[in-house]
Parts: sequence; C-alpha cells; structure tokens
Amino acid sequence: MTPTETARSLFDELDAAAASVGPGGSVRRPVLDRIAEAGLLGVAVPEEVGGSDLPLVEVVEVWSALAHADGSTGWCAFAADSALAYFGAYLPREGIDQLLALASGGGLPVLGGQFAPNGTAEAEGDAWVLDGDYNFGSGITVADVAGAGFFATPADGGDPAYLMGAFDRTLIEPKGNWDVLGLRATQSIDYGVHGVRIPEVCAFDFFAPTVHRGSAKHHLGVIPLTAAGHAAWALGVSRRMLDELIALAPSKTRMGASASLADSEYFLIHLGRLESRQRAARAWVMEACLEAEAECEERGDFVTDATANQLRQACVHANRESVEIAREAYALAGTDALRDGPLQRCFRDLHAGSQHYFASDSPTVDFGRTLLSGA
Repeated sequence: MTPTETARSLFDELDAAAASVGPGGSVRRPVLDRIAEAGLLGVAVPEEVGGSDLPLVEVVEVWSALAHADGSTGWCAFAADSALAYFGAYLPREGIDQLLALASGGGLPVLGGQFAPNGTAEAEGDAWVLDGDYNFGSGITVADVAGAGFFATPADGGDPAYLMGAFDRTLIEPKGNWDVLGLRATQSIDYGVHGVRIPEVCAFDFFAPTVHRGSAKHHLGVIPLTAAGHAAWALGVSRRMLDELIALAPSKTRMGASASLADSEYFLIHLGRLESRQRAARAWVMEACLEAEAECEERGDFVTDATANQLRQACVHANRESVEIAREAYALAGTDALRDGPLQRCFRDLHAGSQHYFASDSPTVDFGRTLLSGA
C-alpha cells in the first residue's frame, strides 16, 4: 500500500479511539504509537534522521487522511511531524541526536509545543537558559520532546535572535487551561518553561535556518510547511463532514418534509455546491504545494516570498472554506448533527481550528501585496 492508503486503512481504529475519549480526555499515546508503527509519523522528516521524507503532496494526503478519521488525532500527528521535520533538517547532527535519544518508543520522538516567541533566553556557556509562558501546546501532554520559541540575547549583548528550541518534555510546568469548543482531545494546554537549559545545538534561527539535511521541501521554511499541514488537516476534517452527511441523507427525513434528504432537490443542490467547494480548495492546496516544492528544487534554496505567500493563502482558503462547509452541512443534517458524534465533532473541530494564525487574515494581506507587486 502507498502511505496514503495505509493512513486510510487506519480509519476504523482511529475513529474508534477518538469516540472512546471522554470529556476532558486526550488523544492517547498508543494512538500516536500506532500511527508511528504504520510508518506515518515522520512523513515530512528527513530520511537521515529516521523519517520517510515523502514529496509534499503525499505528506498532505497522509495528514489529511489521519484528520479524516479524527480531527484531534490528525492535529497532533501533523503538528508533531512538521515540528520534527524542522528540527530534523535545521539542527546540527549533535542536536538532533539529543532529541532522538528522548524518544520513549525507540523510534522518532513525538514533539509538541508552541513556537511563538513567548520566552526570553540568556546565554550560558554553550546553552540558552529559557524562561517563558506558552499557550496552546498542541499534543504536549503525550509528547517526548517540548518545543518553544524565544528571543535569545547573545553573551556579547547583541540584538536578540528569534530561535526555536527543543528539550525534554518533562521539564515543562503544565498549566492546563484547555476547556475549549473543539479539538478537545489535542490537550493543547498552556505551559511554563523556567530556568530550562537548552543546548545551542538544539535550537535554530527561525528567520535564517541552515538546512543540514532533507529534501527540497525543507527549504520551504517553518511557516509555509506548517501552512501545508493546517491545510491538510482542514481538508481531512471537512471531507469527513461531507462523507457523514452523504451517509446520513438516504435515511434522514426532516420534520415536515415529505421525503428523505436524498430525494430533496434543495439538499442535492447544496450538497453539490459544498462538494465542489471542498474539491476546489483541495485542488489549490495541491497545486500550491507542487509549485512551492518544485521552486525549492530548482533554486536549491529557500522558497521565494511570492510562492510562500501563495501556499499560505491556499491554506487560509482551505481552512475558511472548510468552516463554511461545516456550518452548512451542520444545518442540512438537522438534529443528527446536534447530538454527539462525528458530525458534531467535525463542526466543533473546524471552528476551533479557524481561530489559528494559519486561518487568519494575516497571510491574506501578504498574498494581496504579492498580487499587487506582480510577482
């Protein structure tokens, strides 16, 4: 089987595991271990450190298939995979070996956390001593390695640099605070990092990373590669929402209606439009991924701003279209979507995901400027 087919074959297992998570529960570590056993945790990670380093469109397909089974599971999987892809490509060998040694299962470590620069660090020998408070640490409760973004002040007192670092997850101070609408099982809790020593070899410059290993897609940089992950996630969850609606239609008759949804022209028109929007969003994401990766391959260098902005906007578009698809599908399904189950879970997860930076207007502003510049 191809990696995408393998990911799809896990649907029943992942769906059942998600359904068994109670209120306030988390994606369980055995679920991520199962994904790893199937060879799907590390699809974006360089081969030199144990990943499979698939072409970007295949990476998107795998991440989308995992999210199709469950939004929280797919979110934790793509977040861990993409984060380890950065560190696997941008850290020197000594640094990535230190992170690999933290893996609890003997394979690749699960990496979770927040990488916005919410901390500050001072130089101490060959390490940074970090203090900060972080929000939304995706998957950090089941991770081996914690990540954090921070401003690092050099020993000579020069200008601080924005770095991304990683360290043993047991060193964080969990704060909880994950009582949310959707993506509940990601347990993306807040956490503190105080007095934690991060070796210089376990951190890289966010704005100017050095690519030590990997493939063309590792020249996308942190933001565009993460954007691809968010797009894949939204496409997977919105696909599940439509699949559930399609399965419901033959047996669902709304109160006062004379026939099932499947026999209603009103429903069929709206279903056809929603399906078209989902497929169009997916097509642009795939086109943007192909173009960005091909450009990196041709240049042998980082992606241009114009191409990066297009990929980011394709992600925003996929996320926003997915939210609208969820909203309309929820209304079409009636009270079946109101009750606990996949329809409701997809609706909540997509609305939660829509609050993320990668679904915000900021990338759209950059894309608009790109269009005006003629790049």
